[in-house]
Amino acid sequence: MNLLNIDNLHASIGDEKILNGFSLKINSGETHAIMGPNGSGKSTLSYVLSGKDDYNVTQGNILLKNENIIELSADERSKLGLFLAFQYPIELPGVTGMTFLRTIINSSRVAKGLPELEGIELVKIIREKATELNISQDMLKRFVNVGFSGGEKKRFEILQMSLLDPSIAVLDETDSGLDVDALRTVGSGVTNLKNKDKGMLVITHYQRLLDHIVPDFVHIMVKGKILESGGPDLAKIVEKEGYKRFIDAN
Repeated sequence: MNLLNIDNLHASIGDEKILNGFSLKINSGETHAIMGPNGSGKSTLSYVLSGKDDYNVTQGNILLKNENIIELSADERSKLGLFLAFQYPIELPGVTGMTFLRTIINSSRVAKGLPELEGIELVKIIREKATELNISQDMLKRFVNVGFSGGEKKRFEILQMSLLDPSIAVLDETDSGLDVDALRTVGSGVTNLKNKDKGMLVITHYQRLLDHIVPDFVHIMVKGKILESGGPDLAKIVEKEGYKRFIDAN
């Protein structure tokens, strides 16, 4: 099943054109990785997919499970099954992790026509998933991302993804700020969520993340579009040779 179809996407912020005919299809069970140099438009792509304000789509379509989401809000896209893990997760002072997770779980359930969960049943689900990602109960009592280390922030995002169970997960440089142990934990958490019904789009600069989240396809992005696609070995070539030949070819 085709989950995400990005067709000839052009987007800008202000007068600056960033995406220039970007196209990509992700089917059920597939993990795609996008690599590229700084300024290639990788993070812009993630923001445009999620519906972030200030980005103007001037051409093309984004189909999520065959529904065009270009005009939908970020909240509406989320309820349709799109999840974005941010490169730099924001802090939510005054909102505890447990309160936040309860809210997003029940919001998602209501959108799917399911009854809300309450009390012990909901807490049990959250605690079980948190334990799998080495997230302590004390961390769930703290304000979201306030005072969290880089690894804690990323693990908390993967916990959100696990609980929301999205159809398509977009991970925007989720390896940023992670040490070796945190990278291994996050990579394992993401890999455990992969199955035949879901799709993943992993955006990264480096091969090291792809050692833990092994992609089916790797795409090289330069100046807002894909220049070359291949298997996992393409990422290893980039790690060895860099992006110079792709930049020069453009």
